Amino acid sequence: MGRAFEVRRASKEKRSGAMSKLFPKLLKVITMAAKEGGEDPAMNSTLRSAIQNAKAKNVPKDNIEKAIKRATSKDVENYELVNYEGKAPHGVLIYVECATDNTTRTVANVKSYFNKAGGQVVPNGSIEFMFNRKAVFEIKESEGLDIEELEFEFIDAGLEEIEQDEDSVITIYGDYTSFGTLQAALEEKNIEVTTSGLRRFATAPIHLNEEQTLEIEKLLDKIEDDDDIQQVFTNID
Repeated sequence: MGRAFEVRRASKEKRSGAMSKLFPKLLKVITMAAKEGGEDPAMNSTLRSAIQNAKAKNVPKDNIEKAIKRATSKDVENYELVNYEGKAPHGVLIYVECATDNTTRTVANVKSYFNKAGGQVVPNGSIEFMFNRKAVFEIKESEGLDIEELEFEFIDAGLEEIEQDEDSVITIYGDYTSFGTLQAALEEKNIEVTTSGLRRFATAPIHLNEEQTLEIEKLLDKIEDDDDIQQVFTNID
């Protein structure tokens, strides 16, 4: 779904005050990253990225520090990363990424959301090939930063595309396997990254009318509101 999805999600957060749902999800990622790769962001690139994303959504510093420390707690949950694929009405394909301490609960919930909306969860691998997975970095425009020069310099690091929107936000795209090399290249150039991560973009986006869009948004809202859900991607243009 890509950038359109990000716009829709940002609008939803503003409209419904979904920070109470968003903050715990961002903090969960921080705890998982710290538990897996250590508590020092300087030595843990995944943790650095998780902290960047949390700061971009205005998660308080104290909350971030507590999430990192929680990684060493004896009673911290063992989260498992799982994905689910589903088909919704009007030809909509939905890819759901989760972090859960109870897969039985999560799969039951996800199936319930799809079934009630007239869709269904399908076996993994059924629609994944309909999405390209990309490493995505957003950086702010700064004095002396030349986009064309940056594009040329970062090709060897895995950059595939770079663009700038009307708000001067610069977005860098690369294959998901290039996440580490792109992150390292940006850090070497002392370029501040506001958000980063792996996202999925539909290879054949579809267009819905207003009525169909509203119907699918109800399903997406249900899925996104689940505490176990981390990211949701669709093939909607």
